[in-house]
Amino acid sequence: MTMNHDVYMAGFGGQGILLIGNLLAYACILEGNNASYFPAYGVEKRGGAATCTVVMADGAVGSPVVGQPEAALLLNELSMEKYYDRVRPGGAAFLNSSLISDPRRRAEITTVALPANEMALQLGNARLVNMVMLGAYIAHSPVVSWQALHEALTYVLPERNHRFLPLNHQALQAGADACRQALGA
Repeated sequence: MTMNHDVYMAGFGGQGILLIGNLLAYACILEGNNASYFPAYGVEKRGGAATCTVVMADGAVGSPVVGQPEAALLLNELSMEKYYDRVRPGGAAFLNSSLISDPRRRAEITTVALPANEMALQLGNARLVNMVMLGAYIAHSPVVSWQALHEALTYVLPERNHRFLPLNHQALQAGADACRQALGA
């Protein structure tokens, strides 16, 4: 069975979108597969749009540009408005219901809405929203192993922030648990 997945991540600058995209791509590569990581962000340092696409495959990766992703992690209202309808039928969308006031539902995709901001605050750090959402995605779509994800985190997170590794692991797990609960799994 061949492995070929693509995911689109979007939010505003400062939410860690580019970090989790890089993390996912790195984990994929650690497992011996190929990945394309395509970040894009607005001109603002914080608060502007931040997006990235990650394409993962066990063979060659074609274009990093994806018109209809298999999955989307949407962390704010603007991202929901722009990208939710692009998720291809049979795919999945992971929504941060803390910042998305009316999470829509489409019958042909799986939609998981989690209060990621509140979950991050319960863990003790508001900046963990991205890890909560990535954990939810990996629980639903195990495109990489948890081991590879945890190992990749040590490479992707700057060394000065390695003291936060346990907290990041907790946030990934919290997102995974919440996703499983939301889906009744």
